[in-house]
Amino acid sequence: MAKNFIQEGRVIPFTTGADIDSGQVVVVGSLVGIAMGDVANGAVGQLAVEGVFDVPAAAAAITVGAPVYWDADGDPYGGTADSGAATATATDNTLMGHAIAAKALNGGIVRVKLGR
Repeated sequence: MAKNFIQEGRVIPFTTGADIDSGQVVVVGSLVGIAMGDVANGAVGQLAVEGVFDVPAAAAAITVGAPVYWDADGDPYGGTADSGAATATATDNTLMGHAIAAKALNGGIVRVKLGR
């Protein structure tokens, strides 16, 4: 093993600036991940940056294999306005991964493989 090896990198620590719920999408710079547990404001939590997750999505179709972006103030279909939503729109959004299942026009979630 390399002397400078730290960890595999599927889950990384992060410090939050707000209360975070388990399963919530979190953006750290240009890195998008999923909180692995509840994290209090200012505490260190664990952020999954690899894996497959169902995330809230905007009211637009997304095809299998399409890039999926996180719109931090997007409107999830059937959810709370401005709470954040996955989308196929790249402009002003952060790449989070690729769809591994098709999402219907009015579907509320998209299944995303995190990472590039």
